[in-house]
Amino acid sequence: MNLVSCQDLLDKSGEGPYTGDMGQWTFLTNHALVLLCVARESDTRLRSIADCVGITERATHRIISELVEAGYLTRHRLGRQSFYEIHPEVPLRHPMERDHLVGDLLRPLLSREPAPSAPSPT
Repeated sequence: MNLVSCQDLLDKSGEGPYTGDMGQWTFLTNHALVLLCVARESDTRLRSIADCVGITERATHRIISELVEAGYLTRHRLGRQSFYEIHPEVPLRHPMERDHLVGDLLRPLLSREPAPSAPSPT
């Protein structure tokens, strides 16, 4: 499985994929997007995650702290560098999602396989 890093999503100017209208909505929350960035690169810097997701470093730090507190991540330090361990066996939080694990959410999003095309209407 080939992974796309957050750095790969930034253009040459360092701008993330969200350079346009921030009012656009997406299906994944910022928490899910941050977790996805960490899954792709466990030692990526908060600034890179923030740029990739399109949020501030402060918001990224808050989300990381919430994910650690909820048990989805463990923060490790090596000198001044932090890296994170994801716990894919932890269930999702919402009552409608509790029978799924965080790994179930991340697995298809980490895959580089092309999405199956929709069947053509007959």
